[in-house]
Amino acid sequence: MSTALPPVADRDTWAAALADLRRREKAATRELDAVAAQRRRLPMVEMDDYVLTGTDGPVRLVDVFDGRAQLIVYNHMWTDGARFQCPGCTGFTTQFSRLDYLADYDARFVIITHGPIEEIVAYKERVGNRMDWYSSAGTTFSADVDAAPGEGFAVNVFLRDGDTVYRTWHSTGRGTEQLGFTFGLLDVLPYGRQEEWQDSPDGWPQSPTYSRWRGSEEIAAAYGDPDA
Repeated sequence: MSTALPPVADRDTWAAALADLRRREKAATRELDAVAAQRRRLPMVEMDDYVLTGTDGPVRLVDVFDGRAQLIVYNHMWTDGARFQCPGCTGFTTQFSRLDYLADYDARFVIITHGPIEEIVAYKERVGNRMDWYSSAGTTFSADVDAAPGEGFAVNVFLRDGDTVYRTWHSTGRGTEQLGFTFGLLDVLPYGRQEEWQDSPDGWPQSPTYSRWRGSEEIAAAYGDPDA
């Protein structure tokens, strides 16, 4: 454990420093509200009538909504034939185990990847993932939403109007952090994420980026069936 510690102050000094930080936190919250307001005003683009593959066979993209108007899709990185897939994607989606509340907002959250459905179903069991998965194999869907094979992960959001589906939002990289809770919890800790790129005081514990992230094998051992 690191011996580096924040400076010790009396209560009034600590409260004043916290109040100064709180002003920045509140300003950031208001800016995020403004960003969300701009996001709600984005135009949208009509999607093709894709036919994906689910656990029960072919399924139209519009039917992935399961009757709801809004759909969040995590586009999972995938390598055909690999026993363990991208640890970042696997770890990120492990956060989401209770999503029923989205139905109260006429929305659903699923995973779509370009791997074969048989491998997808096995991997979901192996790592203990709770979300519904679909395969875009044999379609241009993944490429059309900026998540083609070898291109990386993404989050895409869609809106349904009858049988017509529209794409409303897309992000990748650190733009997806806001959807999970892991980094938010780490960022309020005194030592933060403990990664080298972060601006931290001298002596703070820091490791190479990603080195503290759990691997897919560790996630499978903790939550799923690594022998599946």
